[in-house]
Amino acid sequence: MAADGKEGLRLALTQPYDLVILDLLMPGLDGVAVLRGILARKPQQPVMILSALGDTSSKVDCLELGAEDYLAKPFSFDELLARVRARLRDAARVHPMRLTAGRLTLDLLRREADAGAGPVPLADREFLVLQELMRNCGRTVSKERLLSAVWGYHFDPGSNVVDVNVRRLRAKLGRDAVVTVRGEGYRVDVA
Repeated sequence: MAADGKEGLRLALTQPYDLVILDLLMPGLDGVAVLRGILARKPQQPVMILSALGDTSSKVDCLELGAEDYLAKPFSFDELLARVRARLRDAARVHPMRLTAGRLTLDLLRREADAGAGPVPLADREFLVLQELMRNCGRTVSKERLLSAVWGYHFDPGSNVVDVNVRRLRAKLGRDAVVTVRGEGYRVDVA
């Protein structure tokens, strides 16, 4: 749970969530800006709006921006739970629980990778780096994009955190698990 919009956006961009429940009336950054920021960086992230703004315009705007659902306050707690369960069912149907690229698999629930020698647990950042690479399987992902998607940086801090996590992934999964594309970034190949 975040105290303001800025913190909510940071958490939503740096942590994996099955569903983000977002209020529109928050201090700092308003909910519509947070919704735009989340979906610009993580377009597959399910977001449900829970707000005191019950007018049709607010509902339509948020749904058009990409929110999965909108529930106006006051609401029944039973209805909220039912809507959350429905959104999670939808997400389970649309989003696989396992990503596969050749012999490499990533279990999104257990946060384990398997390159053919059995499941290997991953640290949080290792998991997020590999997940971003596998969601873009066959395409080169720049260091800047990884810094943004995994660490929430919108600039290159001059750090080697991406390189360190790629090295750790290679140590756990084999040298060919992640390919370096010189001057461009990293890639996980399809085969």
